[in-house]
Amino acid sequence: MDKQINTVKAAGAIGAHVSGVALADIAHSDAVYAQVRQAIVEHEVLFFRDQERTPQVFASFAKRFGEVLGHPAYVTVDGADDVQILESTPENPSKIEVWHSDMTFMPMPPSFTLLQGQIIPAHGGDTLWASATAAYDGLSAKMRGFLDSLVAVHDFRQGFRESLAEPGGAERLADAIAANPPVEHPLIRTHPESGRKGIYVNALFTSHIKDLKPRESEQLLSFLYRHIVTEEYTVRLNWQPGTVAIWDNRSTQHKPINDFLPQHRLMHRVTITGDRPC
Repeated sequence: MDKQINTVKAAGAIGAHVSGVALADIAHSDAVYAQVRQAIVEHEVLFFRDQERTPQVFASFAKRFGEVLGHPAYVTVDGADDVQILESTPENPSKIEVWHSDMTFMPMPPSFTLLQGQIIPAHGGDTLWASATAAYDGLSAKMRGFLDSLVAVHDFRQGFRESLAEPGGAERLADAIAANPPVEHPLIRTHPESGRKGIYVNALFTSHIKDLKPRESEQLLSFLYRHIVTEEYTVRLNWQPGTVAIWDNRSTQHKPINDFLPQHRLMHRVTITGDRPC
């Protein structure tokens, strides 16, 4: 008999803890995978504790959700090319410290991101997520109507400004810049599985709103960035070695809290190909 997953909500608007299954169960059982897929669409981010930390097992689990999508700026695990390495040390600290949705600079950004804790600091290093659908629902009807027709521009260069400013950074990322020109996405995105609408701009990659004057765009984006991360729309995870989080990039944003240095933090990540936002 296939296992039944157990879910317990982690916060009011977003997030759930899943128990009763291992990553291998999900990788090898269609019925268990279907339960997890339904749960991720409902809760937008899921947390699994005490999971096996083998990269190959993690990759097999991730591939249940679709085709793996690489990232031009990250190296991968030897022997598990689908698994990206996110590592922060005193010599090479993390540079991403703002709320964002992954890789929205692409015409077809990832649907899901999966992250597993490998080396976790003794304190600090939590991650926050926010529900862009709950944030949309929290707007007035008139504001929702105004936003529904707008288009925003997303740009790889904006998200990697610090890396580009480093010595040799422009040369190292030249191919990625050439392969990722600015793209346009609807400011309000309809989720292809749940049908819910969500705010689809983020402070890391969104450069401006099309057809608005620069000051109008700046002020409206500033409001939306603050609104999306209203505390009632968020959830926070304290990592442990082996903990896995999977989240829906189509309806969430997330933010790492880089309060753990000079401690070492090492994570494994897989991103899954998505569809064109509409």
